[in-house]
Amino acid sequence: MKEKFRTTGTNDSRKSDNNIVPEKPANKKVKAFAEQVEGRTLTEGNIMNTAAVRTQGRGAASTSLYGVRRKAQQDKDARFNNLFHHITPELLIKSFYDLKKNAAAGVDEVTWHNYKEGLAERIADLHERVHAGSYRAQPVRRSYINKPDGRKRPLGVTALEDKIVQQAAATILNQIYEIDFMQQMGSNLDL
Repeated sequence: MKEKFRTTGTNDSRKSDNNIVPEKPANKKVKAFAEQVEGRTLTEGNIMNTAAVRTQGRGAASTSLYGVRRKAQQDKDARFNNLFHHITPELLIKSFYDLKKNAAAGVDEVTWHNYKEGLAERIADLHERVHAGSYRAQPVRRSYINKPDGRKRPLGVTALEDKIVQQAAATILNQIYEIDFMQQMGSNLDL
């Protein structure tokens, strides 16, 4: 004889999970004065995700940016007007390591290797200045490179801290705009 198994809502893959029911009743006998214990619904979405995977083999985005990415996926007309708090010391450090290590120094003459010495203190100071509103981008150093025809092409070299802040801002904005470009797998099709 075939055994019959009892299927519950949590074990059946075709059904949604039930609400979470409170286990403990109120302490007082009179319900009018008793503090009621309330149930709650389950968390929506996949809460086990740790990071959003980015395109073309790039590293994973931070978990705090996952919500921005998910909102961009779910609501194409969403307006993002409060992204500044996503510029964290962790994101600034990640942005620092994403930069080219042998790039030319800007007007401050600070190279990537020089900035790495005392990185934690420098990033903490940069983060504080960015959020206090006292951070100002430095002038761009003008440099010229030779062209094949003998003329010189002007080139602007940004200061390292400016590159870090720009990279952090680009990382945040990529969470929003990569969604649109990934769908067609070619940015020229979206332009």
